[in-house]
Amino acid sequence: MSAPFKSVAQARLLARKKLPPAVYHYVDGGKEAEVSAHLNEVAFNRILFSPKVCAGIRETDISVNLLGKKTSMPLIVAPTGFIRIVHADGEIGAARAAAAAGVPIAISTFCGEPAGAIADVNPDTWFQLYMIGGRSGAERSIRLAREAGCRVLVVTVDVVAITPIDRISRPLPMKVDFQSALGFLPEVWNRPGWLLRLMRGGLDMRAPNAPPAEDGRLMHLGEAGGLLTATPPDWEDLKWIRDQWQGPMVVKGVLRADDAVRAAAIGADAVSVSNHGGKVMDGAPSAVSVLPEIVDAAGGRLDVLLDGGVRRGADVVRACALGAKGVMIGRPYLWGLAAKGERGVLDILNLFERGIYSTLRQIGCPSFDRLDKTYLRPLPDQADWNRLGSDYAAP
Repeated sequence: MSAPFKSVAQARLLARKKLPPAVYHYVDGGKEAEVSAHLNEVAFNRILFSPKVCAGIRETDISVNLLGKKTSMPLIVAPTGFIRIVHADGEIGAARAAAAAGVPIAISTFCGEPAGAIADVNPDTWFQLYMIGGRSGAERSIRLAREAGCRVLVVTVDVVAITPIDRISRPLPMKVDFQSALGFLPEVWNRPGWLLRLMRGGLDMRAPNAPPAEDGRLMHLGEAGGLLTATPPDWEDLKWIRDQWQGPMVVKGVLRADDAVRAAAIGADAVSVSNHGGKVMDGAPSAVSVLPEIVDAAGGRLDVLLDGGVRRGADVVRACALGAKGVMIGRPYLWGLAAKGERGVLDILNLFERGIYSTLRQIGCPSFDRLDKTYLRPLPDQADWNRLGSDYAAP
């Protein structure tokens, strides 16, 4: 068995070596100039700790309650679409790793496995809802999520248009046939391990959790993806979804304080502060930079989660000190999956667990119940930051 990762950055490098360039970019890249994707990472480097020494801590508890269920740490595996193209272990492997680490997994509408199969291996499965097909399609997906045993509904609201991608060698095939496979061959000729794993897992790129096509068959990812922006939800739709779903509901993709207030008003249990990893629009602010104002606006009426740029346990502590109840991680677990499959995802989650534990102890905080802004320092002013230089920027 290979040695565990020493860092998330190491997993990122291994993923780049193992994946075809287009698949690696699917995981790693953002839109256009990728400013928002980059800002998500570097913004954490401007949040400094203020450790309390001689705190007399004997026990450190990193567990939290996330939307009514105790988890081992304030971490959720974020929803990402059809990840079996990253590794044959796919969503099932990621769900097993999350269950072993004691954390939830959120699955995408574009997940390549049925929601029930994932909930069978991780009882704390969350379902990400896109309004594909409007209310009738959403009703079908909500019913599927309920019958599968998913605990939380994550309504993603920030995808209303498709913008260009600049840094990409060739687009991913959304269905596999001879012609698309032949066109993709230059990407994979020197990645035979990736290709063999994909072929062993099967080349059927369908979306079993999306509404069916008009003729009743399961849609290909390309078909379902083409409908993604056709019927984006409005606030009346969110009220309707709230009435349809009896469990915890998260509104994902919030970047404004007034939108968090509206989410609370329609009865959402949480919002996820997110710019979609910089993958739907460039120029949006980093998630963590707007987190404090959204926490203040929420005023305890709902929980606030954060999604975007989290790369280490210390980042989780930073976000929670600013008021987040938990964070979602996407790219880090996908890098681990690409490098070592299910084992790699568990390695990444273990890295986060150790980083969270050691950071809490080092700053003199015994638990997340006691964590607040007093454990952080004010951000350095721009002149001081410029003197620090680029060594502190994320790769």
